[in-house]
Order: sequence, then structure tokens, then C-alpha cells
Amino acid sequence: MAKRSSKSGRKTRSRRAGGAQQGVLPALSSLTELPAFGELSVSERQREAFLAAQARAGRAGENADELVMGCVVRLDRGYPAVCSEGETFRAEFATRLTKGGLAGQENSRVAVGDWVCARLPDGHEMGLIEEILPRESDIARWRGKARGEKQTLAANVDVVLVVQQLGEREVSCERIARSAVIARDCGADVAVVLTKADRASDGVLARDVAAVREVLGEGCHLALTSSAARGDEATRVRRAADELGVSWGEDAVRALVPEGVVAIVLGESGAGKSTLLNALLGRDVLETGAVRAADDAGRHTTVARRMVSLPGAGVIVDEPGLRSLPIVGHERGLAKVFPEITEAATQCRFRDCTHTHEPGCQVRQAHADAEPGFSDVRVSCYLALAREMRESAASLDPDVVI
Repeated sequence: MAKRSSKSGRKTRSRRAGGAQQGVLPALSSLTELPAFGELSVSERQREAFLAAQARAGRAGENADELVMGCVVRLDRGYPAVCSEGETFRAEFATRLTKGGLAGQENSRVAVGDWVCARLPDGHEMGLIEEILPRESDIARWRGKARGEKQTLAANVDVVLVVQQLGEREVSCERIARSAVIARDCGADVAVVLTKADRASDGVLARDVAAVREVLGEGCHLALTSSAARGDEATRVRRAADELGVSWGEDAVRALVPEGVVAIVLGESGAGKSTLLNALLGRDVLETGAVRAADDAGRHTTVARRMVSLPGAGVIVDEPGLRSLPIVGHERGLAKVFPEITEAATQCRFRDCTHTHEPGCQVRQAHADAEPGFSDVRVSCYLALAREMRESAASLDPDVVI
């Protein structure tokens, strides 16, 4: 995973939090985990878009010197925290954004990770976001209603960290594949972090690591962490990880997010995301919660979407646990995660083949012949995701055939 920029020294000061909002929004000065401007990477396309916005402001007779380029590093109750080269400040939205954006602008809803053009007028308590600069990646899920309505979870992300907790139950390969489909369709790489490895026996560890590699390939980025930091269980997990050829511990996760890289953590509630981030930060900054004994499921502890700066590494977007992760409209991502199966599907006798019972199905034939990339787990994941996409497309867009 190539890094896109190097860190520079911190040059951040807290702007006023915003009048009546001071009582409900956390003070920016208290948010010590936020990244500095030098830790974030802006693309040349985004820089050019900001310069174009300055030029438009000048032609309109506005004060272009009040415009700054910044990155949205946190969202609290609709009030973004924006990190610019000179300061970090709270911002509101310009009317033209709240009413649908500028003509020709694709995005009108801001997300964590967005680079924006903001105005900082003297004498005002908050900044004003006037434009959202073009996104290099857009980690999004379907939000219901129409096919084109998606919710951006984070923008300009380089890698998606799919977090799954371990235990005696098998790891959810379908959930991992689902997250990988979204990540690769949205322009990001994907890595898997298996947490709470001390809860799993050596045999379960070997089974789940093999399953992840079977779905995403032997070369997939994979790290293993344990709730036990020391003692016999930590020693056992470290030994098992070495035998499996899997990187172990917080340093292995940091290696997935080197300096200059922005990642987002995706996982269900109770997967150990906040616990993992606290370990990476070296202090308890993020709230954690207990897991229900009845179903081994957790409760939401992350509320605000926010960027977290990792010491000696890159930046992670902490995302609330997602109960559902629909994959409507991510057909391109499905093809990137399962290229062999997708290619075989194009050779089926029937264009609307479901790859379950139809004659002349090349997917089932390749599976029966045990061709590379057609293992039971991969084919099962592909069929489940393709069926969901097909059913959704049929109700939303009858012209789409999968």
C-alpha cells in the first residue's frame, strides 16, 4: 500500500466552537486524537478544484482571501470539524450546498475525509463550507429508496480495514467479501483485521485464517490481534500467528496504515473496533462497550464519525458499527473481488443464469472441475452476493442483468 504523502509538523489551533453549540459539541481543543493538516494528503485534482473556486469567487467580487482548503476530520450533529493548514475549526454549510450543491457538482452531502473549500470571514464564530472538492474514493452504501441514493461513509480513503471478531463461531466470510466488494468498487484497497484471537483455539484460528485467504486470495492483507496483551494466552496467539504466517498485534495493524494513508474501519457492533483503536493510540480515547453474552453481539459505542491519528502511522476513520451493508449497485466491485467467477458467468448459455441449476452454466462447470478461484467458499459467497444484487436490481432497475 503506497503512502501518498509524508507527515509534517502540527500546525493546528482551535477556532471557536460556535456560539450556542458550545454546550453540546465537544471542544476542538479536547480532541487530541484528530490529525494535523500535514498528515493528510490532497490530490492534484482537488488542489486544482480549490484554485478554480478561488478564481470564481474573485470574478464574483467576493473576497477570495477568505477561502481555505481543508479536510473534514469529524462530524458531530451536522457540524463538521475542518482541518486546514492554519487551524482546525467548526463549520456550517452554505445555502447552495444544503439545496443540492453547485451546478455540475456531484456531491452535496459532506462526509468525513472530504476536502472542502471553506470561507473563514473575520468576526464569525464558524467557517462556511461552500464546495466539496472532487473525491478520489467514495466508500458508500445504499441508503434505500432509489437505486442512486447512497450514504457516503467516508471519502478519499485509501484502504478499508474489515474488522471481524474471532470465537468458536466461524468467521463471516460473506461479510468480509461484502465489505471487499464495496471497498474495491469505491476505489480503495482492502485488508482484514481479526480481533479477540485469544477467544479462539489454535484450530479455530487456523480455520478462520484459511477461510479469509480462500475468499480474498493468499496475498490478502491480514492482521491478527488479541485482547490479552501478555501472559500465556498472548504467547499462544503469537505462536499460532507465526505458524500461520500472519502478522500479529498492533504493529501489524499500523503496518496496514502507514504514514500518508487514510483507512476506514468497517465492522459490526462488538467486533472490537474501538478497543483496537484505543490500543493503537496507546490510551483510552474512544468509548467501548460490553458484548451481550446471549448472542455474542455488541452495542454501538461510536457515535460521531471521526478521523483518528495513529502515532507512527497514518489516519483511521472510526465508523459506527453497521448492522447492515447493502451492496446495491456494486456490480463492478463484485467483478473485482471474484474475477474468475465473473468471467465464467459471461460464458453461461443464458444471460440471466443464476448459476444454480441452469444447463450450460460455466460457473457450476468450473466449480465442478475445481478450477483455481472456484472453491466452495468463494463460489458460495459469490452466489449469495450476486443473488442479493440481482433481486435488488430487479426491483430498482429492471434493465440490469447479473
